[in-house]
Amino acid sequence: MQKIKSLMTRQGLKSPPENLSDLGAIESLRVPGKEEFRELREQPSDPQAEQELINSIEQVYFSTDSFDIVKYELEVSKKVADLILEKQPAYVKELERVTSLQTGLQLAAVICTNGRRHLNIAKEGFTQASLGLLANQRKRQLLIGLLKSLRTIKTLQRTDVRLSEMLEEEDYPGAIQLCLECQKAASTFKHYSCISELNSKLQDTLEQIEEQLDVALSKICKNFDINHYTKVQQAYRLLGKTQTAMDQLHMHFTQAIHNTVFQVVLGYVELCSGNTDTKFQKLQYKDLCTHVTPDSYIPCLADLCKALWEVMLSYYRTMEWHEKHDNEDTTSAAEGSNMGTEETNFDRGYIKKKLEHGLTRIWQDVQLKVKTYLLGTDLSIFKYDDFIFVLDIISRLMQVGEEFCGSKSEVLQESIRKQSVNYFKNYHRTRLDELRMFLENETWELCPVKSNFSILQLHEFKFMEQSRSPSVSPSKQPASTSSKTVTLFEQYCSDGNPFEIQANHKDEETEDVLASNGYESDEQEKSAYQEYDSDSDVPEELKRDYVDEQTGDAPVKSVSRETLKSRKKSDYSLNKVNAPILTNTTLNVIRLVGKYMQMMNILKPIAFDVIHFMSQLFDYYLYAIYTFFGRNDSLESTGLGLSSSRLRTTLNRIQESLIDMEVSADPTATLTAAEERKEKVPSPHLSHLVVLTSGDTLYGLAERVVATESLVFLAEQFEFLQPHLDAVMPAVKKPFLQQFYSQTVSTASELRKPIYWIVAGKAIDYEQMLLLMANVKWDVKEIMSQHNIYVDALLKEFEQFNRRLNEVSKRVRIPLPVSNILWEHCIRLANRTIVEGYANVKKCSNEGRALMQLDFQQFLMKLEKLTDIRPIPDKEFVETYIKAYYLTENDMERWIKEHREYSTKQLTNLVNVCLGSHINKKARQKLLAAIDDIDRPKR
Repeated sequence: MQKIKSLMTRQGLKSPPENLSDLGAIESLRVPGKEEFRELREQPSDPQAEQELINSIEQVYFSTDSFDIVKYELEVSKKVADLILEKQPAYVKELERVTSLQTGLQLAAVICTNGRRHLNIAKEGFTQASLGLLANQRKRQLLIGLLKSLRTIKTLQRTDVRLSEMLEEEDYPGAIQLCLECQKAASTFKHYSCISELNSKLQDTLEQIEEQLDVALSKICKNFDINHYTKVQQAYRLLGKTQTAMDQLHMHFTQAIHNTVFQVVLGYVELCSGNTDTKFQKLQYKDLCTHVTPDSYIPCLADLCKALWEVMLSYYRTMEWHEKHDNEDTTSAAEGSNMGTEETNFDRGYIKKKLEHGLTRIWQDVQLKVKTYLLGTDLSIFKYDDFIFVLDIISRLMQVGEEFCGSKSEVLQESIRKQSVNYFKNYHRTRLDELRMFLENETWELCPVKSNFSILQLHEFKFMEQSRSPSVSPSKQPASTSSKTVTLFEQYCSDGNPFEIQANHKDEETEDVLASNGYESDEQEKSAYQEYDSDSDVPEELKRDYVDEQTGDAPVKSVSRETLKSRKKSDYSLNKVNAPILTNTTLNVIRLVGKYMQMMNILKPIAFDVIHFMSQLFDYYLYAIYTFFGRNDSLESTGLGLSSSRLRTTLNRIQESLIDMEVSADPTATLTAAEERKEKVPSPHLSHLVVLTSGDTLYGLAERVVATESLVFLAEQFEFLQPHLDAVMPAVKKPFLQQFYSQTVSTASELRKPIYWIVAGKAIDYEQMLLLMANVKWDVKEIMSQHNIYVDALLKEFEQFNRRLNEVSKRVRIPLPVSNILWEHCIRLANRTIVEGYANVKKCSNEGRALMQLDFQQFLMKLEKLTDIRPIPDKEFVETYIKAYYLTENDMERWIKEHREYSTKQLTNLVNVCLGSHINKKARQKLLAAIDDIDRPKR
């Protein structure tokens, strides 16, 4: 280096300044000291490295021994020096750059030193303090999060207690919400070991809540509570199980119906048995129903229907709740679009269909349970009012079914129809026997009723006022009924029970149909019933309160003796009062009709059976009146047609179908014949207290009038009821009803003729008149101016008849049609007797015929003053017969063929009397042959 520097100096090069750094550099080039060499020597030698070092020496140094190393080195150094000189400018320039760089580096070192010092100050004064704060803050945040987590964990662990409290409070939505939140939280903190088992525990808790929720849902079935059900539905919605809830609800309703009926019936069975044994609890419901006692049957049925009503009402209110909330959900969904609307609509649709389908299912269950109960007991032994009450309950239950799901309740109808037909057959048989007893004890005294009496005033017909006549069209109904009918579910939705009001089924309302004394409320209408002087005049039925021991019915309202004795004595004024003529027995039949119609009204499926039995009541009454007062075999021989063919047909039909003509049962009779006999009733017998043979009473005319006119009154009531019966009669059976009215009911008034004919036949002494007429000489030769005494005798008979008629009318009002028939019969018999008397004449002249005419005209003139009947019956019958005497042979033959109303004897006598005057023997034979031809078909 020094050589290089010296060389540079010789070449005039300026040596670079020597500074500390230069010194440092030179110093770094100093010859190694002893220590260093020692170290070098101490270092282990590497043969390979030494070989490489040797190989790096140029070959020239080993060429020859004479090689001048110094000269070679100098030459080399000269070359180096020349090269250095050649590169000196670049060196200088580069050295300057190096120097400048050195200066820059020194400045940078100063800046770095100052920067480090300032950084150290910043570090100590700011960074360490701030970052410490930040670190502490971060640590604080972490600890807060940890504390929150610990609190959450603590809350989760205490959830069970709160859930139990919420379930006790029936806050099911809150409990489920809490449980779901806890599950979510537990999932968030599952990295904590203490939470690892909590999730499964919460799932178990949720399942437990669902079980309790199901129990809560079942409570809805018996006593629907809107708040309770709202909570339950909200809870199921949180669980996402609204459809499952609806399925479960229907199962609960089915179970509720079964449990309810079983518990109600079981309670009554155990109560009535007085047995604390649990054997009844093990019975099937069907078998349990057979143990219900007759006394507890109706209360049990009522309670059964009450309990089932509660179940159906709960279902009805459940449907109402869903309908209301569906509308609210629809409204809220319309106001704002919600996610999951399609799913919600699907749920709503499912629930709606399920509820609608459930209506029929539940009602079917109710029907089957009640049917089983109904058929478990034989109702034929029940009292009428009790049976009607059963029908009324079932009718009300069927109305519930109609409103509940539009059902016609075929199951209930069929079961109650079976019981009703069975009951009604037994009941009707008893009533017919009872009616026979009444008829046989009836003395045919007038039963005093008010002049405005109507069968609608009777207790048994009150139902007609309540239900309105079915024949009345809707347009004729009162305005109040035209408004919307309130259903039972609307009426008893919030309070009450439609089967509660039936408990007091005995109507305490009293009737006011009997005339309490001789005066009506209007003084101008005084009733004039005869005063009864003794109890012997009082009908037996009025003296006693008859109560059927078997049924407990009191079919007749009895009248006290004081009431009868307090009647005002009166005279013929009774004819002016239009009070109905009826007897105690008539009233009994009418009441029975009312009872039959009650049953028919409640249970229309047995309408035909009821109307058929009702017709038998009328048939038997009509047959009894005919048997007591109208049967007379000699009547038909008169040829007067007193009994129409229709009446005869009706009486024959009744006798064949209803009257048991056998005295004792035939032991050889078949079972069918025995059954038929069981349906028949023995012919009734007139009470021995009724005397029909006394002329003073016109042969029981008062009793005959009461009996006959009570039948006519009964027929009028049946006519009044015809529209009601027709409305409930099945269409296929209507011809029976029409035939009953046209062939039977309408013939009631026709019984007047044969019954009053018997009175007319005995009221006048026609035989005495014939004897008087036989004493008259008819072949007189001169015209007579004085009539014969038989006419006066006959007129006296009629005057006496009139007086007796007035006497009878003091006891019983004689209606104008009856009075007219009596007078018509008497006059007709008198005229026929006159003709018969004329036909007994052996000889008669023209003057004698004139005398006959004179007698008859005198009779007519006096008779017209006694009666208002116009024209006089059979007047032509007499006059025509008298005038036939003057006919020629040919005219008489034609006359005989045309006038078949005369008997063969009367016609023969006419011909014989004319013989010798203007008819010869040959003509006589011809005329007698014509008479014989007329008489032959009769024989």
